[in-house]
Amino acid sequence: MFKNTLKTFTLLAGLAGSFILVGSLLGGPTGIVIGAVFGFGLVGSSYWFSDRLAVRSARAEEVRPGQLEWLQSDLAVLAERAGMRTPRLFLSPDAQPNAFATGRSERTAVVCVTEGLLAALDRDEVRGVVAHEVAHVRHRDILIGSIAAAVATGISMIANLAMFASMFGGGSNEDDAPNPMVVMALAIVAPVAASVMQMALSRSREFEADRLGAELAGDPRPLASALAKLDRAARAVPMDVAPAQATAYIVNPLTGRDVRFSNLFLTHPPTEARIAALLADNTALASQS
Repeated sequence: MFKNTLKTFTLLAGLAGSFILVGSLLGGPTGIVIGAVFGFGLVGSSYWFSDRLAVRSARAEEVRPGQLEWLQSDLAVLAERAGMRTPRLFLSPDAQPNAFATGRSERTAVVCVTEGLLAALDRDEVRGVVAHEVAHVRHRDILIGSIAAAVATGISMIANLAMFASMFGGGSNEDDAPNPMVVMALAIVAPVAASVMQMALSRSREFEADRLGAELAGDPRPLASALAKLDRAARAVPMDVAPAQATAYIVNPLTGRDVRFSNLFLTHPPTEARIAALLADNTALASQS
Protein backbone atom coordinates (compact mmCIF):
# COMPACT_ATOMS: atom_id res chain seq x y z
CA MET A 1 0.00 0.00 0.00
CA PHE A 2 2.86 2.36 0.85
CA LYS A 3 4.41 1.76 -2.58
CA ASN A 4 1.22 2.84 -4.32
CA THR A 5 1.02 5.95 -2.16
CA LEU A 6 4.63 6.78 -3.04
CA LYS A 7 3.91 6.24 -6.75
CA THR A 8 0.94 8.59 -6.55
CA PHE A 9 2.94 11.39 -4.95
CA THR A 10 5.77 10.80 -7.43
CA LEU A 11 3.39 11.21 -10.34
CA LEU A 12 1.81 14.33 -8.91
CA ALA A 13 5.13 15.92 -7.98
CA GLY A 14 6.58 15.07 -11.39
CA LEU A 15 3.60 16.59 -13.15
CA ALA A 16 3.77 19.85 -11.17
CA GLY A 17 7.55 20.03 -11.52
CA SER A 18 7.31 19.56 -15.30
CA PHE A 19 5.10 22.63 -15.63
CA ILE A 20 7.43 24.69 -13.47
CA LEU A 21 10.46 23.58 -15.48
CA VAL A 22 8.82 24.34 -18.81
CA GLY A 23 7.66 27.70 -17.50
CA SER A 24 11.18 28.61 -16.41
CA LEU A 25 12.67 27.60 -19.76
CA LEU A 26 10.12 29.48 -21.83
CA GLY A 27 9.35 32.52 -19.69
CA GLY A 28 11.97 33.00 -16.97
CA PRO A 29 10.73 34.05 -13.52
CA THR A 30 7.28 34.93 -14.84
CA GLY A 31 7.10 31.57 -16.56
CA ILE A 32 7.92 29.82 -13.29
CA VAL A 33 4.91 31.47 -11.62
CA ILE A 34 2.62 30.64 -14.52
CA GLY A 35 3.93 27.07 -14.66
CA ALA A 36 3.42 26.64 -10.93
CA VAL A 37 -0.17 27.89 -11.14
CA PHE A 38 -1.00 25.54 -14.00
CA GLY A 39 0.96 22.64 -12.52
CA PHE A 40 -0.47 22.72 -9.01
CA GLY A 41 -3.92 23.51 -10.39
CA LEU A 42 -3.82 20.38 -12.55
CA VAL A 43 -2.41 18.32 -9.68
CA GLY A 44 -5.26 19.36 -7.40
CA SER A 45 -7.95 18.79 -9.99
CA SER A 46 -6.47 15.42 -11.00
CA TYR A 47 -6.62 14.21 -7.41
CA TRP A 48 -10.17 15.35 -6.72
CA PHE A 49 -11.86 14.97 -10.10
CA SER A 50 -9.96 12.38 -12.18
CA ASP A 51 -12.39 9.61 -11.16
CA ARG A 52 -15.37 11.70 -12.30
CA LEU A 53 -13.61 12.43 -15.57
CA ALA A 54 -13.11 8.70 -16.16
CA VAL A 55 -16.81 7.98 -15.61
CA ARG A 56 -17.80 10.94 -17.78
CA SER A 57 -15.40 9.84 -20.51
CA ALA A 58 -17.15 6.45 -20.55
CA ARG A 59 -20.58 8.17 -20.65
CA ALA A 60 -21.50 5.88 -17.77
CA GLU A 61 -24.54 6.08 -15.50
CA GLU A 62 -24.85 4.66 -12.01
CA VAL A 63 -26.82 1.42 -11.75
CA ARG A 64 -29.79 2.08 -9.51
CA PRO A 65 -31.43 -0.29 -7.00
CA GLY A 66 -33.57 -2.80 -8.88
CA GLN A 67 -31.36 -2.67 -11.98
CA LEU A 68 -28.97 -5.52 -12.83
CA GLU A 69 -29.64 -7.06 -9.43
CA TRP A 70 -27.59 -10.16 -10.25
CA LEU A 71 -24.54 -8.03 -11.01
CA GLN A 72 -24.99 -5.84 -7.94
CA SER A 73 -25.30 -9.01 -5.84
CA ASP A 74 -22.10 -10.49 -7.32
CA LEU A 75 -20.25 -7.22 -6.75
CA ALA A 76 -21.37 -7.09 -3.11
CA VAL A 77 -20.24 -10.69 -2.51
CA LEU A 78 -16.85 -10.08 -4.09
CA ALA A 79 -16.33 -6.89 -2.09
CA GLU A 80 -17.22 -8.73 1.12
CA ARG A 81 -14.68 -11.44 0.31
CA ALA A 82 -12.09 -8.72 -0.26
CA GLY A 83 -12.91 -7.22 3.15
CA MET A 84 -14.02 -3.85 1.79
CA ARG A 85 -17.15 -1.80 1.25
CA THR A 86 -19.05 -2.37 -1.99
CA PRO A 87 -18.03 0.04 -4.76
CA ARG A 88 -20.68 1.89 -6.71
CA LEU A 89 -21.62 0.17 -9.96
CA PHE A 90 -21.80 2.10 -13.23
CA LEU A 91 -22.87 1.01 -16.72
CA SER A 92 -21.37 2.45 -19.91
CA PRO A 93 -23.29 2.25 -23.21
CA ASP A 94 -20.14 1.27 -25.15
CA ALA A 95 -20.51 -1.77 -27.38
CA GLN A 96 -16.94 -2.90 -26.78
CA PRO A 97 -16.78 -5.46 -23.95
CA ASN A 98 -14.64 -3.86 -21.25
CA ALA A 99 -14.57 -2.64 -17.66
CA PHE A 100 -12.60 -0.39 -15.32
CA ALA A 101 -12.40 0.77 -11.73
CA THR A 102 -11.68 4.28 -10.55
CA GLY A 103 -11.81 6.48 -7.47
CA ARG A 104 -9.53 8.07 -4.87
CA SER A 105 -10.15 5.39 -2.24
CA GLU A 106 -12.39 2.49 -1.29
CA ARG A 107 -14.94 5.02 -0.06
CA THR A 108 -15.21 6.69 -3.47
CA ALA A 109 -14.52 3.58 -5.58
CA VAL A 110 -16.48 2.91 -8.76
CA VAL A 111 -16.63 -0.24 -10.87
CA CYS A 112 -17.86 0.38 -14.40
CA VAL A 113 -18.79 -2.24 -17.00
CA THR A 114 -19.90 -1.71 -20.57
CA GLU A 115 -23.10 -2.95 -22.14
CA GLY A 116 -20.90 -4.85 -24.56
CA LEU A 117 -19.36 -6.75 -21.66
CA LEU A 118 -22.74 -7.94 -20.39
CA ALA A 119 -23.73 -8.98 -23.91
CA ALA A 120 -20.53 -10.86 -24.76
CA LEU A 121 -19.78 -12.77 -21.53
CA ASP A 122 -21.65 -15.27 -19.42
CA ARG A 123 -22.27 -14.60 -15.74
CA ASP A 124 -19.20 -16.46 -14.50
CA GLU A 125 -16.97 -14.51 -16.90
CA VAL A 126 -18.56 -11.20 -15.89
CA ARG A 127 -17.99 -12.13 -12.24
CA GLY A 128 -14.34 -12.81 -13.02
CA VAL A 129 -13.95 -9.39 -14.67
CA VAL A 130 -15.68 -7.61 -11.80
CA ALA A 131 -13.50 -9.52 -9.33
CA HIS A 132 -10.43 -8.21 -11.18
CA GLU A 133 -11.70 -4.64 -10.76
CA VAL A 134 -12.50 -5.23 -7.08
CA ALA A 135 -8.91 -6.44 -6.70
CA HIS A 136 -7.66 -3.13 -8.13
CA VAL A 137 -9.71 -1.28 -5.53
CA ARG A 138 -8.45 -3.55 -2.76
CA HIS A 139 -4.83 -2.97 -3.85
CA ARG A 140 -5.48 0.79 -4.08
CA ASP A 141 -4.40 0.85 -7.71
CA ILE A 142 -7.37 2.97 -8.75
CA LEU A 143 -5.99 6.34 -7.70
CA ILE A 144 -2.79 5.71 -9.65
CA GLY A 145 -4.84 4.80 -12.71
CA SER A 146 -6.83 8.01 -12.39
CA ILE A 147 -3.69 10.10 -11.91
CA ALA A 148 -2.24 8.54 -15.07
CA ALA A 149 -4.92 10.31 -17.08
CA ALA A 150 -3.88 13.65 -15.57
CA VAL A 151 -0.24 12.91 -16.37
CA ALA A 152 -1.13 12.22 -19.99
CA THR A 153 -3.11 15.44 -20.14
CA GLY A 154 -0.23 17.34 -18.57
CA ILE A 155 2.29 16.00 -21.08
CA SER A 156 -0.01 17.06 -23.90
CA MET A 157 -0.39 20.54 -22.41
CA ILE A 158 3.39 20.88 -22.06
CA ALA A 159 3.87 19.96 -25.71
CA ASN A 160 1.21 22.47 -26.74
CA LEU A 161 2.83 25.16 -24.59
CA ALA A 162 6.18 24.56 -26.25
CA MET A 163 4.63 24.71 -29.70
CA PHE A 164 2.77 27.93 -28.85
CA ALA A 165 6.00 29.50 -27.59
CA SER A 166 7.90 28.48 -30.71
CA MET A 167 5.23 29.96 -32.96
CA PHE A 168 4.58 33.25 -31.19
CA GLY A 169 7.71 33.82 -29.11
CA GLY A 170 8.03 34.48 -25.42
CA GLY A 171 8.44 38.23 -25.32
CA SER A 172 8.41 41.56 -27.16
CA ASN A 173 11.93 41.25 -28.55
CA GLU A 174 14.16 38.55 -29.93
CA ASP A 175 16.14 38.24 -26.70
CA ASP A 176 12.97 37.32 -24.81
CA ALA A 177 11.88 34.67 -27.32
CA PRO A 178 12.38 31.04 -26.32
CA ASN A 179 15.49 29.38 -27.65
CA PRO A 180 14.56 27.11 -30.58
CA MET A 181 16.93 24.51 -29.18
CA VAL A 182 14.97 24.56 -25.91
CA VAL A 183 11.73 24.00 -27.76
CA MET A 184 13.31 21.14 -29.69
CA ALA A 185 14.62 19.66 -26.45
CA LEU A 186 11.14 19.80 -24.95
CA ALA A 187 9.76 17.92 -27.95
CA ILE A 188 12.32 15.19 -27.24
CA VAL A 189 12.08 15.22 -23.45
CA ALA A 190 8.26 15.15 -23.29
CA PRO A 191 7.81 11.55 -24.49
CA VAL A 192 10.77 10.47 -22.35
CA ALA A 193 9.14 12.05 -19.30
CA ALA A 194 5.92 10.27 -20.18
CA SER A 195 7.74 6.95 -20.36
CA VAL A 196 9.44 7.55 -16.99
CA MET A 197 6.10 8.27 -15.36
CA GLN A 198 4.65 5.21 -17.07
CA MET A 199 7.25 3.09 -15.27
CA ALA A 200 5.67 4.21 -12.00
CA LEU A 201 2.55 2.38 -13.17
CA SER A 202 4.02 -1.11 -12.93
CA ARG A 203 2.54 -3.71 -15.23
CA SER A 204 2.71 -6.14 -12.34
CA ARG A 205 -0.43 -4.53 -10.91
CA GLU A 206 -2.47 -6.16 -13.69
CA PHE A 207 -1.07 -9.60 -12.89
CA GLU A 208 -1.71 -9.01 -9.19
CA ALA A 209 -5.29 -7.91 -9.87
CA ASP A 210 -5.79 -11.01 -12.03
CA ARG A 211 -4.43 -13.22 -9.26
CA LEU A 212 -6.53 -11.73 -6.48
CA GLY A 213 -9.56 -11.46 -8.74
CA ALA A 214 -9.38 -15.17 -9.52
CA GLU A 215 -9.04 -15.88 -5.80
CA LEU A 216 -12.08 -13.77 -4.98
CA ALA A 217 -14.13 -15.39 -7.76
CA GLY A 218 -13.03 -18.87 -6.63
CA ASP A 219 -11.84 -20.01 -10.06
CA PRO A 220 -9.31 -18.40 -12.46
CA ARG A 221 -10.77 -20.03 -15.59
CA PRO A 222 -13.73 -17.67 -16.13
CA LEU A 223 -11.43 -14.63 -15.93
CA ALA A 224 -8.97 -16.26 -18.34
CA SER A 225 -11.82 -16.99 -20.75
CA ALA A 226 -13.12 -13.44 -20.38
CA LEU A 227 -9.70 -11.92 -21.10
CA ALA A 228 -9.42 -13.89 -24.34
CA LYS A 229 -12.85 -12.70 -25.47
CA LEU A 230 -12.19 -9.10 -24.45
CA ASP A 231 -8.86 -9.00 -26.27
CA ARG A 232 -10.46 -10.26 -29.50
CA ALA A 233 -13.39 -7.86 -29.17
CA ALA A 234 -11.13 -4.86 -28.53
CA ARG A 235 -9.50 -5.51 -31.92
CA ALA A 236 -12.86 -5.74 -33.71
CA VAL A 237 -15.10 -3.27 -31.88
CA PRO A 238 -13.73 0.29 -31.62
CA MET A 239 -14.22 2.39 -28.49
CA ASP A 240 -14.29 6.16 -28.48
CA VAL A 241 -12.16 6.75 -25.39
CA ALA A 242 -9.37 9.24 -24.80
CA PRO A 243 -5.94 7.55 -24.85
CA ALA A 244 -5.26 9.04 -21.41
CA GLN A 245 -8.14 7.00 -19.96
CA ALA A 246 -7.13 3.71 -21.58
CA THR A 247 -4.94 2.50 -18.70
CA ALA A 248 -7.95 2.13 -16.43
CA TYR A 249 -9.60 -0.61 -18.50
CA ILE A 250 -9.09 -4.33 -17.95
CA VAL A 251 -7.87 -4.70 -21.56
CA ASN A 252 -6.54 -1.97 -23.81
CA PRO A 253 -9.65 -0.43 -25.42
CA LEU A 254 -7.53 1.12 -28.18
CA THR A 255 -6.12 -2.16 -29.48
CA GLY A 256 -8.07 -1.87 -32.71
CA ARG A 257 -7.36 1.83 -33.26
CA ASP A 258 -4.35 3.60 -34.70
CA VAL A 259 -3.89 6.29 -32.04
CA ARG A 260 -0.85 8.54 -32.22
CA PHE A 261 1.38 8.22 -29.16
CA SER A 262 -1.24 6.07 -27.40
CA ASN A 263 1.43 3.52 -26.51
CA LEU A 264 3.07 5.99 -24.13
CA PHE A 265 0.46 5.40 -21.46
CA LEU A 266 -0.68 1.85 -22.15
CA THR A 267 0.57 -0.32 -19.31
CA HIS A 268 -1.32 -3.53 -20.03
CA PRO A 269 0.84 -6.64 -20.24
CA PRO A 270 0.15 -9.02 -23.15
CA THR A 271 -3.20 -10.72 -22.69
CA GLU A 272 -1.65 -14.08 -23.57
CA ALA A 273 0.77 -13.72 -20.66
CA ARG A 274 -2.05 -12.87 -18.26
CA ILE A 275 -4.08 -15.89 -19.38
CA ALA A 276 -1.06 -18.16 -19.06
CA ALA A 277 -0.43 -16.93 -15.51
CA LEU A 278 -4.05 -17.55 -14.53
CA LEU A 279 -4.10 -21.05 -15.99
CA ALA A 280 -0.75 -21.83 -14.37
CA ASP A 281 -2.21 -20.82 -11.00
CA ASN A 282 -5.19 -23.08 -11.70
CA THR A 283 -2.89 -26.00 -12.54
CA ALA A 284 -0.92 -25.44 -9.35
CA LEU A 285 -4.10 -25.39 -7.28
CA ALA A 286 -5.34 -28.57 -8.96
CA SER A 287 -2.08 -30.40 -8.24
CA GLN A 288 -2.31 -29.47 -4.57
CA SER A 289 -5.83 -30.81 -4.17
